[in-house]
Amino acid sequence: MASGLIPALRHLWPNATIAWLAEDAMADTLAQNPKLDRVHRIPRAAWRKMRKENDYLGLIKSLLAMKRQLTNERYDLVLDLQGLLKSGIWAWASGAPYRIGLGSREGSQFLMTRVIPREMNDPRIGKEYRDLAIQLGAKEETFELDIPFSEHTADASKALLEKHGISPPYGLIAPFTTRPQKHWFDERWVSLAQSLGHQQPLIMLGGPSDREQAAKIADQAGGQILSLVGETSLEQCAAIIKGAAFLIGVDTGLTHLGIAQKTPTLALFGSTLPYAETTRANSRVLYEPLPCSPCHRHPTCGGRFDCMRHLDESMVLHALKDLLKDQKDARHEGSPRGL
Repeated sequence: MASGLIPALRHLWPNATIAWLAEDAMADTLAQNPKLDRVHRIPRAAWRKMRKENDYLGLIKSLLAMKRQLTNERYDLVLDLQGLLKSGIWAWASGAPYRIGLGSREGSQFLMTRVIPREMNDPRIGKEYRDLAIQLGAKEETFELDIPFSEHTADASKALLEKHGISPPYGLIAPFTTRPQKHWFDERWVSLAQSLGHQQPLIMLGGPSDREQAAKIADQAGGQILSLVGETSLEQCAAIIKGAAFLIGVDTGLTHLGIAQKTPTLALFGSTLPYAETTRANSRVLYEPLPCSPCHRHPTCGGRFDCMRHLDESMVLHALKDLLKDQKDARHEGSPRGL
């Protein structure tokens, strides 16, 4: 969601050097964005290994090398988008004279020269990052989620699909996320797949840690889902999502990536509501609020997850049908006469 800052900042300061500091897991994805001049990689896994092996000398040397890499660039401004101590320390270590933190806490606020509140009454996706861009002087219309991928990534993703006998049109589901109260239910994914899978190929995406659960869903769906869970990089996911006819997902990065790629996307929200408006005509949030929702990390339903249970298969299918019909109608309205 923060990726919208990249085009906003580039439009605001076209000649600036713009870099992103990220952990290895996200660095490859960011490195494919031509609007960024460079990506600084935090080797957190390597640091964790050094600590585990008591290689404190190696750890200190690596930390100092990271600091030198940042200070040598002589940045004028650092934006701390996480607002945590672990990110605030690097903002401070960069040596930049101006350091703006977004909702800084855990003590990181004392390392900033300015703190901008994170909470705001804006229903749109990326609201806090959008507000930061505007406060920096960017035009609001220049904030747009921006996660491109290279031609090489596109070719690799196409080859992966061809290996499994898949070609467009195909649909996508993204069932997996970090907390159980954000999940939909396996049996409903199975039922949904059985309704959709006979119409066109249906692909399931997710990370390596989701493989076991994905295998169960695919098995119960009786061959109606192709699971690519754990088989793709995030960049390849972006390319696969870009070519999809639709994506249905919960509150997870892949669902937000669908909106970024302008793919027709249906987001199933319940215990969380990161945004109510996607800002895309072809993407919608399906959310039925209960008195207790959104509860975020503190569910009170005893593990029933009533807000997600309220979203049944027929509701999702109906919403998807409306979404795709509206998109088809919009394409026809925009076509020249006679076509």
